[in-house]
Formats: sequence, C-alpha cells, structure tokens
Amino acid sequence: MIGFPLLIIPFAIYNMIAFLTPGVSWTAPLYSVPLKSGVSWTATVGDAFLAFSLLMLMFEFIKSTRHGKSIVEHFIALVLACGAAAEFWMVREAGNSVFLLFVVICFVDLFAGFAASLRRARRTIGSDPVLVAPVPPSVPPVAPPVRTEPLRAEPVTRIEPASPARADPFVKVEPVQKVEP
Repeated sequence: MIGFPLLIIPFAIYNMIAFLTPGVSWTAPLYSVPLKSGVSWTATVGDAFLAFSLLMLMFEFIKSTRHGKSIVEHFIALVLACGAAAEFWMVREAGNSVFLLFVVICFVDLFAGFAASLRRARRTIGSDPVLVAPVPPSVPPVAPPVRTEPLRAEPVTRIEPASPARADPFVKVEPVQKVEP
C-alpha cells in the first residue's frame, strides 16, 4: 500500500492561509489562559499550527511503525522536506520562525522514517533462515546405552603363536644363550 506523508496536510494548510489570506499574522493571539503563577499565557496562530503539525508527526510515526513505509513514501517525504526548506529560503510569506520549525518537523519525519526502515530491514535480515548460518544444537550427544544383562563367563581358548622357524621354512633360528652377570 502506497500512502502519503501526513505532513503534507499542514504544509497545504500553511500555504492556503499564507497565500489566500495575506493579512494573517502568525503571531496573532488566539486565546489567553491565566495561570496560577499570575502570568497570562497567550496562544498564537503559529502555536496552533505547530501543535497540529506535531500531532500529524505523531500519527505519521504510528503509521510507519505499524505498516512501514514504501520507497515512494520516503521519496515524497524527501521532496516535502526539501520543498519546505526551499520555500522558507525563497518565499517571503514563509520566512518566519513558525515555518522554520515546520521545516524542522519535516526533516525529523524524514530521518526517523529512514531510521525505522533500516532497523526493520536489519531485523528482517537477522531473522531470515536462508541468510543465517545454522546453529549447532545445544543438546549434548547421547551416551551409548549401558548393557543391562549380566556378563557370562565364556571359556577362553589360547592360541599359541607359531615359532618363526615353522612360519617361514627358509629362516634359520639360532638358540638364545643366557648370560649370567
């Protein structure tokens, strides 16, 4: 199954807001929350956009760990990251810190996808029975069976060795003399 990187959605939303409504400020406050410390925290349009982008990044990680990514998805993520970086560099509407952080999120997605694919490939190669050398069994060899029937005494017949004179008629055997000390 070939999908698409989910970060295309925030990329498209940013470009629609930036180009269709040119007067929108990314630092405009959306709401304000009073904190216990007495400070009022103000969320901006850019904060909401980055939170949405991080949410899409989380879903992208979940999707890639469950199903994996195809080479086409990696290529589209590469095009998205490079295109966002080029837009930040060359387009006036994208030259702000909100879009720069979005470019960083795109590159995090790209490198994390590559790392997950390499890890999955290494694990797949390690478990392939064709590529793995056979492992000798760890069971010790079986000892020969022990004889359980009683031993019987059988008569032993002695065979006397033949004398060298009888074995070869052409060999002359001299008698051995005993020498006393």
